[in-house]
Amino acid sequence: MGAEPQECLPEQPARRERGRRRLLWVPLTGLTALVLAGAALRLAGRAGPADLVWAAATVAALVPAAWAVLRDLWRRRFGVDVIAVLALAGALVVREYLAGAVIAVMLATGRALEAYARQRATRDLRALLARAPRTARRRGPDGTIEVVPLDRVRVGDALLVGPGDVVPVDGRVDEPVTLDESVVTGESRLVHRAAGEQVASGVVNAGAGFPMRAVKDAAASTYAGIVRLAEEASAHRAPMVRLADRYAAAFVPFTLVLAGLAWLLSGEFVRAVAVLVVATPCPLLLATPIAIVSGLSRTARRGVLVRDGASLELLGRARTLLVDKTGTLTAGRPRAAETVAAPGGDRDEVLRLAASVEQLSPHVLARALVRQARDRGLRLAEPRDVTEEPGRGVRGRVEGRTVRVGQLDGDLPDWAERARSRADLAGHSVVWVGGDAGPLGAILLEDPVRPDARRTVRRLREAGLRRIVMVTGDRPDTAEQVARTVGVDDVLARCSPAEKVDRVRAEADRAVTVMVGDGVNDAPALAEAHVGVAMGATGATASADVADAVLTVDRLDRLADAVEIARYARRVAVQSATVGMGLAGLAMLAAAAGRLPPVAGAFLQEGIDVLVILNALRALRGGLRHRDLPAGTRELLTTYAGQHDRVRDVLADLRDAADLLATRPDDPTCLPALRATHRRLTGEVLPHDTAEEQRLYPALADPLGGTGATATTSRAHVEIRRLTDRIGAHLAQTGAGPVRPDQRTDLLATLYGLAAVLRLHLDQEDEEYYALSPPAPG
Repeated sequence: MGAEPQECLPEQPARRERGRRRLLWVPLTGLTALVLAGAALRLAGRAGPADLVWAAATVAALVPAAWAVLRDLWRRRFGVDVIAVLALAGALVVREYLAGAVIAVMLATGRALEAYARQRATRDLRALLARAPRTARRRGPDGTIEVVPLDRVRVGDALLVGPGDVVPVDGRVDEPVTLDESVVTGESRLVHRAAGEQVASGVVNAGAGFPMRAVKDAAASTYAGIVRLAEEASAHRAPMVRLADRYAAAFVPFTLVLAGLAWLLSGEFVRAVAVLVVATPCPLLLATPIAIVSGLSRTARRGVLVRDGASLELLGRARTLLVDKTGTLTAGRPRAAETVAAPGGDRDEVLRLAASVEQLSPHVLARALVRQARDRGLRLAEPRDVTEEPGRGVRGRVEGRTVRVGQLDGDLPDWAERARSRADLAGHSVVWVGGDAGPLGAILLEDPVRPDARRTVRRLREAGLRRIVMVTGDRPDTAEQVARTVGVDDVLARCSPAEKVDRVRAEADRAVTVMVGDGVNDAPALAEAHVGVAMGATGATASADVADAVLTVDRLDRLADAVEIARYARRVAVQSATVGMGLAGLAMLAAAAGRLPPVAGAFLQEGIDVLVILNALRALRGGLRHRDLPAGTRELLTTYAGQHDRVRDVLADLRDAADLLATRPDDPTCLPALRATHRRLTGEVLPHDTAEEQRLYPALADPLGGTGATATTSRAHVEIRRLTDRIGAHLAQTGAGPVRPDQRTDLLATLYGLAAVLRLHLDQEDEEYYALSPPAPG
């Protein structure tokens, strides 16, 4: 049974949207027509009808403006709108009808420009709403496919996503797929997901149709949360009201006092009207909201949805950042940092057996092992007789042999003691893999620091954040390691949700504070901060519901983008307001002195308004401290970043070969292990380094500001080759025999030294280069 193409935006709402856009210009068109008609009558010598037409234009603008002011006063709000109302009313009283009409056109022009800028600035938020899926193709028990409303999709339903369809709910794919995630994450490149991976709702199928299994219903899915946030953001009044009213607290009394003094000292009420005319506060009413709404749009395009303009304003004033560790500074998903095999065993076989028996487990560690094995291209077998004991691990049969994954009972052999000691020193978790004859190996798991974390912390400091604190429930030693790696100012370990709230409250008492987190336990702290930011791409719906901003892409560097954009938008808004009020202040003094009649003042104020509004539109561009990379450079980064996992595997070979040489130099497997490691160095690591030198580093020269930016890592390539050649020279001297005693010291120093240099080099490349365009999360 076929299915209708999935509907994204019905034609009827689209027509209504176009109709609303046309209506925006109706008041301006009508008032302009009245002013021109009055001018034509005046030129024809009919002054009375001309004044009548201009008076009508003034009244047409005065009535809705006065109603808005009265409504605000009823709600105990007092803002800058009152000056516009007084100016229009004063023009009518002193019979300066042309001045009133010009003020009316000025207000209509400003509001039309504001509406246009708001539409332009919020098109990304509207695009999210427009692309919201409404139906899904569901496969029935008999194999037929039916199109059902989205609210009828349940967890576990088998769905079919056709070419070009929007993925309706969060699900898990059964085969490799190609997706366009640009609407949700801001990433322009296509993303490939392997079989078994989870895909988020709202992304677009950019390849052939594929089946998937729903893991969340529509209300709990990723896109639904984003849409809710977008609806809230677009429903708010044009932002910056609080900033505008802060200026109004001083500007409005000053205007009224100056107008009163001009009238009192001169005895001419027309001077008071002239002061009110040039004080009409379009810079506050219009220019500042345009700048902030433009900032909202730009953060949305960078993958950060900010709830409203007040939140963006606070983000632009932030001085303190509190950040959760797990899932924010770290990946939040464990990975196998190292696999240790028992003497005579094979690391890949240990990982393959563990992943095979863990395929049926829902545990997060099990998914990490399965994902790691598939990434390495290992063939997983179907497990039999699988049982799971909570807190102890999983047991099953793989290809006729018993495999246990989890805790290890009894005394540990020497190799296992060394593996556990190594894990403790590095802050890793250990998963033991055993069989009927005893332990087969160990898998050391880590929650790796995000490659972009340190660079992002530096950029946040450059953007004006003076204090960055990491809060985590993890062990102090692990927390300290991560804190030193990313460069935060302070760390609070073993922190409960209540303690996080207390710390956020204490920091917020001293400065405007931002809190970033991704888990349910972070939700109270996010709600307590001035600006709570949720890592929404990880599916943390509870924290996203209380947050003021959500990162829809799993990239921490976008937070730095958002802070820079917020500061720039706020700076432009304040500049527009300050310059506009300064120019208006000079004009007001001239009007109070009788040097500027109301009509001339109205035209002058029109020019001031256009100037500050055009300045406010600068917030649609600029402010970011870094440039986006060219597409070709991004592709190179993706290519070579994908090779880093294989290069890191060589680190384990180096460590194993060095340990074997140090503890059992006469073992028959020692020399073959050294030769195998050298072959991997010359066959995988050195060609990778050469390709980076020839292709990647030249491409990075322009974005990084010159070839000097890659000089340090380029020098590391030279050292890696030198140490590799030294190992090769030792092996050539050894020949077919064992390693000579006089070679061991230098060879051990070379192996351990190369391991340290290679590890540092890979971390530096990840931080300095690959963090510029981090790969999409798996």
